[in-house]
Amino acid sequence: MPEMPEVQGLTLFLGERAVGRTITRTSVAAIAALKTYDPPITALHGAEITKATRLGKFVVLSCGDELHLVFHLAKAGWLRWYDTLPATLIKPGKTPIALRVALDDGSGFDLTEAGTKKSLAVSVVRDPHEVPGIARLGPDPLDESFTRDTFAALLDGRRTQIKGLLRDQAVIAGIGNAYSDEILHAARMSPYAIAATLTDADIDRLFASMQQTLTEAVAEASGKPPADLKDAKRRGMQVHARRGEACPVCGDTVRSVFFADRSLEYCPTCQTNGKPLADRRLSRLLR
Repeated sequence: MPEMPEVQGLTLFLGERAVGRTITRTSVAAIAALKTYDPPITALHGAEITKATRLGKFVVLSCGDELHLVFHLAKAGWLRWYDTLPATLIKPGKTPIALRVALDDGSGFDLTEAGTKKSLAVSVVRDPHEVPGIARLGPDPLDESFTRDTFAALLDGRRTQIKGLLRDQAVIAGIGNAYSDEILHAARMSPYAIAATLTDADIDRLFASMQQTLTEAVAEASGKPPADLKDAKRRGMQVHARRGEACPVCGDTVRSVFFADRSLEYCPTCQTNGKPLADRRLSRLLR
C-alpha cells in the first residue's frame, strides 16, 4: 500500500509534470472507483491544474479553489504516468485501469488497481474536506506543528497497541503497515506495547524514530518517477516484508505475525527482548 513517503513522491512528481497543464479528457473504466457525482467528472474537462498537494495518503489535484480531483490508491492502486498518453481505448472490466486523465500537451496518467479487491477511490469535489477520509484525518507527523508534546497527548490514556495506533489515520495521518513496522523497529519497541503505558523515554525514542524514518523515506521518494517509487520503498525497508532475513541491526531473524489481510514484521532481539510473538492464526498473542 502506498503510504505517506510514496504519496508525497507522487504529489511532487505531479506538481512538476501536471501543474499548469489543462485536463482535456477523463475516462472512467471502473465506475465503482468514482465516489462522487456532483460535480461530475466532466467538470474537469478544460480545467487547469493549479496545485498538487498531499493530505495523509490522499493526492489532491486542484483546479483553482473550487474544483479538486482527489484520489486514494488504497492497498493495490498506483499511478502510471505517460509523457505521451496511449491512444488505445480503455475497455471497462478488461484492464487494471480505473481512470485515465489526458492533458493538453499529450501527456497524462492512469490510476490502476491490481487484484480482485477494489478499494481505489476517486472523488471530484469543491472542497477536499468533503471527502470523508480527509475530513477525519489526524495531524500530519511531518508538519512543523506536530511536536513531541503533540504526539504524547495523542498517546495519553489510550489503551491501544502502539502498532494499531500508528496506523490509525484518525490519530496520525499517512502512516500505514509498512512504515509503522519500520518506526517501531527503529525505536526498538514491541508492536504490542500499550500506548498509555509508554514512559517519557519511550515516547522520546518513538517520536524521534518516527520523524527520522519518515523524513528519510520522503527524501528518498522525492524526485523519483512513479515507476521507481515502489522499488525505492522496498530497498529502504529494514524489517517490513523481510521475514526470514537477518535484521540489519543485530543479525537476528526477522519474524512475522499474520492477520486476516496483512502481516507485521519485527525483530525479536531489537523489539521484544528476544521473545517471539505468537502467530495469530495459530494461537493467542504473547505479550
